Amino acid sequence: MIPKFARRLYRRIFPTTVEWRQYGARFAARWTAASVGPPSGVSTQGGSTLEAFFDGRVDGPGIWKWRHYFDIYHRHFNPLRHRDNVVILEIGIYSGGSLDMWRDYFGPTVTIYGADIESACRAYERPGIHVLIGDQADRSFWRRMIADGTLPPLDVVIDDGGHTPDQQRVTLEELLPHIRPGGVYLCEDIHGQNNAFAAFVSGLADSLNGMEGNKEDQANPARRIVVPANGIQATIHSVHLYPFIVVIEKRDIELPELIAPKHGSQWEPFLQ
Repeated sequence: MIPKFARRLYRRIFPTTVEWRQYGARFAARWTAASVGPPSGVSTQGGSTLEAFFDGRVDGPGIWKWRHYFDIYHRHFNPLRHRDNVVILEIGIYSGGSLDMWRDYFGPTVTIYGADIESACRAYERPGIHVLIGDQADRSFWRRMIADGTLPPLDVVIDDGGHTPDQQRVTLEELLPHIRPGGVYLCEDIHGQNNAFAAFVSGLADSLNGMEGNKEDQANPARRIVVPANGIQATIHSVHLYPFIVVIEKRDIELPELIAPKHGSQWEPFLQ
């Protein structure tokens, strides 16, 4: 049995990841806008095309979005606008207006799928826009849609569905593997500190820092270190956190290993 004082001392020297998370939360609580200082230049909102469509929607099917989302959409979706035959899926159709917004943004060659639990949303189906009716928390629904070809490989997933952590987790686990290289997974409305889905994503993102099996290059050990990529590192380019949003980008080309080369000829002996 380890004495309490010894456990406390050990934790003080070697804090747990939970404690490090608490350190970060306390730092965030102390943060103020004044900490940043004055802007160094003029910032432009890259989501102006989407935002203009949103602001212009006075009549017709409704769109309900947080205004700061539009810049995030544009930052991650804009590179895909230059591809032909992009396929996107939006989960949570509601009043159908965002389906029109995506069509306007991605252009006439885009194929749009909307998914909703409400069967009345079939009314929004038309050429180039397909509606799937099912429960996003039901794994069998997604697996059936994928297995029978109803839902083809995707370039973009926008989860604006039920917003509960269980729904968001199931949807990500089932659909992230179904996104093509270079595609984007975006989950909206992750509300509240200590959100369970945000914690799930943090666990996923932690795999990006894995260094299992790292080794010196045997052919030239002084020149580089090689780490075999784990499954996440091989296929996931990055994970981005924004207010209420998580974005996951997939790599265009699979990464088999992470390499740290050494260049140059002069090295200080104390760094060898």
